[in-house]
Amino acid sequence: MKYRKLGNSELHISEISLGSWGICEGVEQQNAEACIYKAFDLGINFIDTSNSYAAGGAESFLGEVLQGIERSSYILATKVFFPTSPTDQGLSAAQIRKQIDASLHRLCTDYVDLYQCHRYDPNTPLEETMTALTEVVRQGKARYIGFSEWSPEQIQSAFNLADVERFVSSQPQYSMLWRTPEAEVFPLCAANGVGQIVWSPLAQGVLAGKYQPGQVPPQNSRAANEKMNWFLLEELFSDRILTAVQTLKPIAQDLGLSMPQLALAWVLRSEYVSSAIIGASRPEQIVDNAAASGIQLDADVLAAIDRALVSVVGK
Repeated sequence: MKYRKLGNSELHISEISLGSWGICEGVEQQNAEACIYKAFDLGINFIDTSNSYAAGGAESFLGEVLQGIERSSYILATKVFFPTSPTDQGLSAAQIRKQIDASLHRLCTDYVDLYQCHRYDPNTPLEETMTALTEVVRQGKARYIGFSEWSPEQIQSAFNLADVERFVSSQPQYSMLWRTPEAEVFPLCAANGVGQIVWSPLAQGVLAGKYQPGQVPPQNSRAANEKMNWFLLEELFSDRILTAVQTLKPIAQDLGLSMPQLALAWVLRSEYVSSAIIGASRPEQIVDNAAASGIQLDADVLAAIDRALVSVVGK
């Protein structure tokens, strides 16, 4: 496993990191625990969660599983914004103070390494949010702060504030099929010491190549799981995109790679990306995904990928 520095922080995180969005939705606890242990065995040291995943259930699960593991041996990140109850949501100072304490309690830890704004809160003044996050860091409840899916304008507004803690991470959606952050978010963040921890690098499983155009999803897939498929983007499952993805298979085969390994290596080719978050329901998926760390794709391969996907990503 290779490691990369996260922005201007002192954190060195694994190129492949483990997410927990689906960890309490449709995954048996025994398998979920096995996934955590296998990740550590393979050198993955970064675990990402949120107070909203399974209404706090993901944090509670991690708090139990991580109890027997030396706290300094892994890097733990959680997020705040989405509702945890009808009255608890957003990034007001009161919510941040309440939610960080609730997250720490569920995670059975005194601090998180990274506390992230899950989205931007247009209903709370940015200065109030940043001041509250600064308080969290200076109280020792979080080492660093980050954000997820903020626009360039929102990011710059945070950079413009004085006397507050600086962001060190951005968590955007990014994959071969979703390249939007490349144009503005990546360079803006790099210029200000912010690294990228990208989510959905497999485009919600589409880039694994298991979904065939014109066919129903395989029974053991996320798209077939009613507890997990509510978030899936229908456009990704269009025959147009699924057909284009199938043309990537010969490229992966020629390199001796699985489709997920090709997709992850493509994401990690970017100097802006610190880590790619994966999800898994079985340990063997983590073994396959982790093997993407350190893979180098040459210019000819990258050009072949762009040609294969030109009709769906405009490259």
